[in-house]
Amino acid sequence: MRKDNSAGGALAIGLIVMILAGQCYGQLKIGFYNNKCKNNVDFDVEDFIRGRVELAFSKDPTLVAAMLRMLFHDCFVKGCDASLLLDGENTEKTAGPNRTVRGFELIDDIKRALEDEHLCPGIVSCADIIVIVTRVTVFLANGRTNYYLVETGRRDGITSLASDARDNLPPPNVEVSKAILLFEAVGLTKEDFILLMGGHTVGIGHCALFENRLYNYKGIPGASDPSIDVTFLQVLKTTCPQGGTSGNFVNLDQISPNFVDNSYYNSTLKHYGVLQIDQDIALHPATTKTVSYFAANGAVFNKKFGDALNNLARVGVLTGDQGQIRATCRMVNPSY
Repeated sequence: MRKDNSAGGALAIGLIVMILAGQCYGQLKIGFYNNKCKNNVDFDVEDFIRGRVELAFSKDPTLVAAMLRMLFHDCFVKGCDASLLLDGENTEKTAGPNRTVRGFELIDDIKRALEDEHLCPGIVSCADIIVIVTRVTVFLANGRTNYYLVETGRRDGITSLASDARDNLPPPNVEVSKAILLFEAVGLTKEDFILLMGGHTVGIGHCALFENRLYNYKGIPGASDPSIDVTFLQVLKTTCPQGGTSGNFVNLDQISPNFVDNSYYNSTLKHYGVLQIDQDIALHPATTKTVSYFAANGAVFNKKFGDALNNLARVGVLTGDQGQIRATCRMVNPSY
């Protein structure tokens, strides 16, 4: 446990399924970029991105948490259109929940490289880069167990508003029943919700996000959440002293925080949940049975986590002639 003022902790998400090649959803499909690069028809877009990500991950393994969070924060707000990447005074990036999202530089570097006239200029969307990069980081953080296939063919949005992020991203203290409804509203199931919460297997939580559980539970001064394990409560209070060092953080998964696996669920079952929602999904009657199942079945989680990520990555996508393919991920093309 250490102090860090740049890495965010909040909803992040993660992993693994093998989808049959050729399967598609709408105009998304596996292998969309095959033979699409006009100046280099044999160029493998996904393999190129994988190489870039492997190098970045070797220097910073926490990229998996950053990318899972970026994918969720982009897709859950008006769909997976890379609107989170746009710079500006009132864009999604400036909203409170997004101020600690990171990984933008890696996306920029990959996009800049792809735009080289000898590689694949004007073809690969920023939205697809986010999805592909997330897949690679999850694969690497899972011990290279499975390289689940992703659909591509998304296009980039041209609108990004901070108010949309504030209005649509679930807060860390959201009630389970409300969270399920929010996920269903964008076409995701209750199981998707539980699986995507499993992305907290590699996330962190800043003290400011859960300090009320330690010192002011349900508005009662000095009260602590009784659902927190007694010993763990003391650990949290040591890391997060009342009234200070809110930039300190703890791992959301107390068992194997640097590895994408099912241990997050086991952590919550031990009453080591850090955020309110982390602990609540282990206790709520609508979710506890599924949490226990994934806690006991790691292989099933690995497969279904990838399913859930692909379901998330289909939310509100732009395809065909919708949106644009941005030349730079941080700004809309000048013609707009």
